[in-house]
Amino acid sequence: MKKHCLAKTRRGVVSLYQRALTISFICALLCSSALASEKPSIMLAEIYEQRIDSSQYFVSEKLDGVRARWDGNRLISRGGLVFASPEWFTKNFPTIPLDGELWIGRGHYEETISVVSKHKPHDGWKAVRLMVFDLPKHGGTFEERVKEMNLLATKAVSPYFEIIEQKDFTSEEALKLWLKTVVGLGGEGLMLHRKTARYANGRSQDLLKLKPYTDAEATVIGYRPGNGKYTGQTGSLKVRTDQGMVFFIGSGLSDAQRLHPPPLQSRITFRHQGFTKKGIPRFPVFLRIRNEQPESE
Repeated sequence: MKKHCLAKTRRGVVSLYQRALTISFICALLCSSALASEKPSIMLAEIYEQRIDSSQYFVSEKLDGVRARWDGNRLISRGGLVFASPEWFTKNFPTIPLDGELWIGRGHYEETISVVSKHKPHDGWKAVRLMVFDLPKHGGTFEERVKEMNLLATKAVSPYFEIIEQKDFTSEEALKLWLKTVVGLGGEGLMLHRKTARYANGRSQDLLKLKPYTDAEATVIGYRPGNGKYTGQTGSLKVRTDQGMVFFIGSGLSDAQRLHPPPLQSRITFRHQGFTKKGIPRFPVFLRIRNEQPESE
């Protein structure tokens, strides 16, 4: 009887916490919109799905950071909000627009989010670098933009600004070998950018992401209670993809996340191994919450 009451109490506490998180999340979104500037036009990758002529692409490591646009004066998020970076962080940055990732290191995505989402400048930014991978306003081919970025690297005087290395591969075997090396070091995967491509807004076949697994995003729309040792906690997340597929994700959640799950309507990233005949992601595993916007005041 005591065990039943304790489980019921824990479920009540988790339910209240979930509601509080949801309310806080929605309020943050509403308040943050007042800080929004014009959303930057950004180039997004398609998934690498078939053999290609790798010699036609430059290849770089895919970093697990936070996408950011430097407009020559401010750092702006993918959603159009201004990051509260310290003045010393962006001092001596180039005056031209840059596309990149705010990054601390492999496996430090959550720490990066914690640092860059604060609404006031702080010393935590000392661990962050803007890793630049493109020049959105250059106008030339990617090969020409790489040359310009390498030139910028020789002139850079900021410890918080770095150009991502772009590699050349003459065979898919060499490409897959480097993928294995990067993943073995804790990296996420690779980005392939067609050398002749010009910068374009939206998803493009000129930019491909190559990973050892497929990842995707979904919206949290509910929860399923846990059983056994997870009684009174979240057993799995009920999610909906942008294509309208609804399913549950139970794998990948830590004990802390089962007690305090991602709030309703939050965006998450998960990985999977293909699809079932009904089009539902097979063996989905939770990876992280995709909350990359700066906080409101």
